[in-house]
Amino acid sequence: MKHLVVYCHPDPKSFCHAILEKAVQTLREKGHEVRIKELYADGFDPILKGSDFAAFQAGKTPPDIKAEQDHISWADTITVIHPVWWTSMPAMLKGYVDRVLALGFAYAFGPEGPKGLLGGRKVVIFSTQGADKEQYDASGMTDAMKKASDIAIYSLCGMDVLEHRLFGGVPTVDDATRKRYLSEVKEVMSRL
Repeated sequence: MKHLVVYCHPDPKSFCHAILEKAVQTLREKGHEVRIKELYADGFDPILKGSDFAAFQAGKTPPDIKAEQDHISWADTITVIHPVWWTSMPAMLKGYVDRVLALGFAYAFGPEGPKGLLGGRKVVIFSTQGADKEQYDASGMTDAMKKASDIAIYSLCGMDVLEHRLFGGVPTVDDATRKRYLSEVKEVMSRL
């Protein structure tokens, strides 16, 4: 299986990076082809510009966007790894979504509304957060975050979200909990 991992965290010592390492290790052990896009390390430009819109309207996708779209087109499965900041994805990842999952590539509008163009692809999401997951669950924020990303982005584009794991309290949990979280990552990736 061809697997694209989109990783978004500026700190290479973060727990998100440990998730990246465990996910990639597990995929490679299972014989998957893996491509990794580290948005911060790669210097991805997240700013959607007026020139991008002009290029799209002229039928000419800017080269940096086309390169990212080619990775998505190549992949059978996409894993997205990111922290939760202010109950959402980091601006860098939102910019990736804005620029790369563009109209005409990821979705189109028809008489019955938007139609996803990336059918057949599967998505797995791993998110870390500072607050306890139970607090997010009780307040409805977990459900709201999943609707905002899983449904309003990935499903709208025609992709099938297989799993979205949110790991809570990451700055304050003990090492045993972090190891359990990484075991969950391995278990999820082993099923692909």
